[in-house]
Amino acid sequence: MTLFSTIGLFIALSLFMALILAVIAITPWLRAARIKSNPVDNQLLDINVAVFRERLAELKIDKDSGTIDDTHYQNQKLELERQLLDAQREVTPMVAPGIKSRLIVMVWVPVLAAMAYLLIGNRTPVFELWTSEDKVGQVADDLLTGKIDQPPAWAIEDGRQLISAMQTNVYRHADDPDRWMRLSELFLSLEATPSAIEALSRAYRLSPENEEIATSYAQISFFANEGRLDANIRRVLQDVLVDNPQHEGAQMLMAMGEARSSNFDEAQGWISRLRNSIAAKPGDHSRALASLDELSANINAQKAQAAQGVDVTVVVNSSLLPLVKGDDVLFVAIRDVNGGPPFAAKRLPISVIKQGEANISLSDLDAMMPERTLASAREQKTQLAVIARISHSGNAVAESGDLSGNPVVISSDQNQVNVEINQQVP
Repeated sequence: MTLFSTIGLFIALSLFMALILAVIAITPWLRAARIKSNPVDNQLLDINVAVFRERLAELKIDKDSGTIDDTHYQNQKLELERQLLDAQREVTPMVAPGIKSRLIVMVWVPVLAAMAYLLIGNRTPVFELWTSEDKVGQVADDLLTGKIDQPPAWAIEDGRQLISAMQTNVYRHADDPDRWMRLSELFLSLEATPSAIEALSRAYRLSPENEEIATSYAQISFFANEGRLDANIRRVLQDVLVDNPQHEGAQMLMAMGEARSSNFDEAQGWISRLRNSIAAKPGDHSRALASLDELSANINAQKAQAAQGVDVTVVVNSSLLPLVKGDDVLFVAIRDVNGGPPFAAKRLPISVIKQGEANISLSDLDAMMPERTLASAREQKTQLAVIARISHSGNAVAESGDLSGNPVVISSDQNQVNVEINQQVP
C-alpha cells in the first residue's frame, strides 16, 4: 500500500462525509421546492370554514329565539370569528433557492471542512504515522508476531518509523499478549524501562497464566524498584510459584527481595528451597550451589549488620494524615547533630506507613558512603539524631509543604527510637 493510497482513501472518505452533510443542509430547500410545485389540497380548510359559518348562523337563530342572551351571543360570535380568521390564514412557504445556491453549499461545506481540519491543528504527526505505516507496517507486524527476529536493514534507516508502526500495530491488536510482550522487548532495548513495564503489565493482565510473561514482568519490575518486593511483584511471583513451585527464577527473586526488605530468615528459607531444587536435578551444579552458599553467607552478614542498627518507629500525627498523598516519599536518616551527610538513610514509598505508623531499620546496610557508617560514628562517640520527613516531590532536600518532625537525639548505644511527624515545612 502506498502513501498516496492511504491519504487518498482518507480524503475520499472525508469528501464523502462532507457531501452527506451538504445534502443534509439543502434537504429543506428541496422539500420546499416540492411543496411549491405540489401545493397542499385546501379541501379540508374549506370544510372547516363552512362549519364555522353554519355555527354562526345557529347562534343567530338561538339569539333571535331568546335561547341565549345578547352578551353570550356576542362572546360566542367573537370566538368563532377569531377561529375562522385563524383557519383562513395562509402561511408563506419557504422560498426555494436556485441551483446555483445549492451548488455553492455543496462545494463550500467540503472546502470549509478541509480547511478546518488542516488549519485548526498541526496534522504533520498524522501524515508521518501514515508514512510509517505504508513503509514498515508489514515489518512491524512480522516482528510482533514472531515471523522474523530482526528487521531488514532498510526498515531501521529511520528507527522512529518502525517504533511508531509497532506501537500502532499493538494498539490495533490490544488483546494479543504476545504483541505486548514483544513491544516490551523493544522498549528494553531502547532502555525505556517504564514503558517496558507498562507493556508487560498489559500482557500479564491479558494472560496471567503465561509463566514467561509473568516472570518477565516480575523481574523487570523488581530491578526497576531497586530490588524491592512491592505488593504487586510479590503477588505475581506467588502466583507463578503456585503453578510451578520449583520455578528457580521466581525463588531467586523472592530470596533477593526478602533480603532487601531485611526479612533475612525468609530469604534464607527461599535459598534453602532453591538449593534443594537444584541439587535434586541430575548433572553437575556445583557452581550454582556455590553461588547460593555465597549469597546465604552474604545474607547472614547483612543480618548481623542489621542487628547492630537502630529500629525507628515513625508515627504521623493524626492531624497531618489528610495531607499525605499516595505518591509521597518517606525519608528516614541518622546523622550527626552538627550536620553533614547522614550515616544511614532510607528513601521509602509512602505505602510503608500503615494506619499512621511505620517500623524501619537503619544500619550500615543503609550507609550513603562506605567510609561513613553508623558503626564508625558510634566508635567515635558521635552524637546522633534521627530525622523523618514526608516529601511531596521526592527530593532529598526539604521543601515547602513537606511534613516533618523534630530530630530525636540518640545515644551511641541506643538501638530503638520513636519519631513523630507533627509539623509542615513552611
